[in-house]
Amino acid sequence: MIPREVCRQVLEAAASTGADYAEIFAENTVNHSISMIASKVDSIKDAVVAGAGIRVYKGLRSVMASTVDTSLEGLLRCAYQAAQALGEGTAEISIVLKERIFGDIHPIKIVPSTVGNSEKVDILKEGYFAAKEYDPQISQVSGSLLDVDHQILIANSEGVYAQDRQIRTRMAISAVAEKDGQTQTGSCSPGRRMGLEMFSSIAPKEVGRQAARQAVVMAGAGYCPAGVMPVAIDNGFGGVIFHEACGHSLEASSVAYGQSQFCGKLGQKIANEKVTAIDDGTIPNAWGSINIDDEGTPARKNVLIEKGILKSYMIDKFNGRRMGMESTGNARRESFAYTTTSRMTNTYIAPGQDSNEDIIASMEYGLYAKQMGGGSVNPVTGEFNFAVTEGYMVRNGKICEPVRGASLVGKGSEVIMNIDMVGKDLEMGQGMCGSSSGSVPTNVGQPLIRVSSITVGGR
Repeated sequence: MIPREVCRQVLEAAASTGADYAEIFAENTVNHSISMIASKVDSIKDAVVAGAGIRVYKGLRSVMASTVDTSLEGLLRCAYQAAQALGEGTAEISIVLKERIFGDIHPIKIVPSTVGNSEKVDILKEGYFAAKEYDPQISQVSGSLLDVDHQILIANSEGVYAQDRQIRTRMAISAVAEKDGQTQTGSCSPGRRMGLEMFSSIAPKEVGRQAARQAVVMAGAGYCPAGVMPVAIDNGFGGVIFHEACGHSLEASSVAYGQSQFCGKLGQKIANEKVTAIDDGTIPNAWGSINIDDEGTPARKNVLIEKGILKSYMIDKFNGRRMGMESTGNARRESFAYTTTSRMTNTYIAPGQDSNEDIIASMEYGLYAKQMGGGSVNPVTGEFNFAVTEGYMVRNGKICEPVRGASLVGKGSEVIMNIDMVGKDLEMGQGMCGSSSGSVPTNVGQPLIRVSSITVGGR
């Protein structure tokens, strides 16, 4: 995108007032989306994000400037603005950039931009009408198909000059069911770091049916009782509870400033010995995977917790300086207009040895959370609150009637101590994670797990 010689000149300009690190992050991203509502295509949109962010460090001071003008003149102007904001003075620095090709572990078979809108609309219609025709109780359906072509370049004063191309595809179907004057919503939104070949393994009709099934089940559900009880949380997007309640507290953006419940606990037991938690950006074609992070560090598999023992944090370059630790390949940003910080990629609780049947049978009275929704967390204290979008009561070791309105309330450091059974059936769920560096695609996952005791909010 930007020639190596231009990057060299710009980096030397950015470091001209004494910076000990300078970096260029450039991108050209095309977002293409199709949406449907009321049985018709509602919109077809293209959005282009293009520009560059220039960042400089001096010790523990950091300045970032951005521009949409990626000509040599525009980049130099931006570089000098960052340099002047960092400090006054002069410094001569000679930078040698060596191109690095890290390889691509995420092969793309059908690049979405080479496929016409009519074919994409047909794919979306399959999912949409499968939901609409699922049951007479379905009163409304909406759907979307998104494909993203995200091309990035990173060059820095350490000599890195590297590029990556990230193509992602995602379908989302939402259905509303009505029963006795009450409405409930169901949704399904799978995504992959793939092209349209994603739909050779994920049937659009099944996406629609899953969204409609959830809506119909929950429309006929009573309200969940409140109380402290054991809860079984299913696989896939159930992993959001670890992502939010613990994952954010393991990011260097919290740990480096002493604003995490897990500060200073490396090597200590912070979870039940059945818990091994991993962040892995190298899973082929997974929604949150990368070849390199947004600082040019190769993606890797980071074991965060091993059999209950805290082994690692997720670290970017700048926060790694404050911590005296190296980057773990977790620097991410939504776009060139955001400053990079430490973020998750594909974060999950590893499979255990318990069977799903034994986990449910172990519960005399409790809640089975089949599908989790959104929530909130304070990474300093670890206190969280999550909605359960599809839940069932468990009595005498059997899954019984569906219940709505359930939420899980607790503290991250406590809930991972109370995970006392872990199943074998690991699955992933896809989401967009928002933080100080914007919104980035992340996978969450786990097998079916049992939390021995947690507060369930209900009615």
